[in-house]
Amino acid sequence: MYTAKEHQPLPHPGTSMLGKPLSDVDNDLVDGAIDSSAAEVEGMESVGFRTYGETIAYAKTHPISDEYVISKTVLGLGINGKVVQCHHKKTGELYALKVLQDSVKARREVELHWRVSGFKHIVSIIDVFLNTYAGKKCLLVIMECMQGGELFQRIQDRQTHPFTEREAAQIMQEICSAVRYLHSKDIAHRDLKPENLLYTDPAENAILKLTDFGFAKEVMIHDKLETPCYTPYYVAPEVLGPEKYDKSCDLWSIGVIMYILLCGFPPFFSNHGQPISPGMKKRIRTGQFDFPNPEWSNVSSDAKDLIRGMLCVDPTKRLDIHEVMSNKWIARYTEVPETPLYTGKMLKEAEETWPEVQEEMTRSLATMRVDYDQVQIKALKNSNNPLLDKRRKKGVDNN
Repeated sequence: MYTAKEHQPLPHPGTSMLGKPLSDVDNDLVDGAIDSSAAEVEGMESVGFRTYGETIAYAKTHPISDEYVISKTVLGLGINGKVVQCHHKKTGELYALKVLQDSVKARREVELHWRVSGFKHIVSIIDVFLNTYAGKKCLLVIMECMQGGELFQRIQDRQTHPFTEREAAQIMQEICSAVRYLHSKDIAHRDLKPENLLYTDPAENAILKLTDFGFAKEVMIHDKLETPCYTPYYVAPEVLGPEKYDKSCDLWSIGVIMYILLCGFPPFFSNHGQPISPGMKKRIRTGQFDFPNPEWSNVSSDAKDLIRGMLCVDPTKRLDIHEVMSNKWIARYTEVPETPLYTGKMLKEAEETWPEVQEEMTRSLATMRVDYDQVQIKALKNSNNPLLDKRRKKGVDNN
């Protein structure tokens, strides 16, 4: 997630670190990217990625500094790497650079993102470099620089007129169109949240785009996602347990985002001020949420029904992305009532309490974002299990 918005945004969990000096963060890889003299590219083999339109594109292996000037301004932190500002030497065009230490996971992120980056509501990848710095091979991903800020920050900052239900419906149509495109390519995003929804620029007609594919995964037919990676408020019930889950977890996240868009607070709360607690886990598992007044008193029943369909506990009964897109509240969003919402007011009131929640959420994410892709089962011959050793010895003695 990243943004080039100049002022400090509402500190939502996972919010960007705008303008923060590079020295204040872990900067080993980015320092290497900035220091062009550290590049070691001689003899390096390029890496091919399946990109938009199913064509094969190869990462460039010459130094990134040949084409781009990299600044020390950190735009934000993605799941797998930090994002800094840069500009093209010839055109002067401003871009965002994401630095990833080369790995199977990093290559998966780049390929899945690149494969869908030509879609209108998904942040575009412009270039990819494979350079080595201080002995570490890095993927340097050049993306369009989103200068319009995060979705909720934009709503909070509005001064002239209140945010309306019709505007919320249009935003949901844009988000859902991005997810429908992903799902049509058998890709699940798996970390849909407001912080990953950014505007191209500050203009009224700016385009909303989805970013950060650090948890994205390709899913084949009947193949369930087995990696429990998520952000607390936007996580589906089945992700909190050992059960497998699939694209339907994205629909749950969309339901939570839609709920917040219409009132300014999430549908599931912790009674102890922590981002996720046993009590909140139970409410998510059992689908316990309501539409309290006065925030929901004037919101249409169509919107509430759609949310219920996406926050359904049973993933087999949850709406899929095509059903959501065909729902009249989204398909005919221009006909949705222009009812003023409490969203902006509630977001402003939450500004003081979010920092406390953010600290707890950071701790929670450290334990919850367990990627089973990194867990390897030790081969039996390499095991030092005492019981197994005893059985081995017994087997040798019997022979």
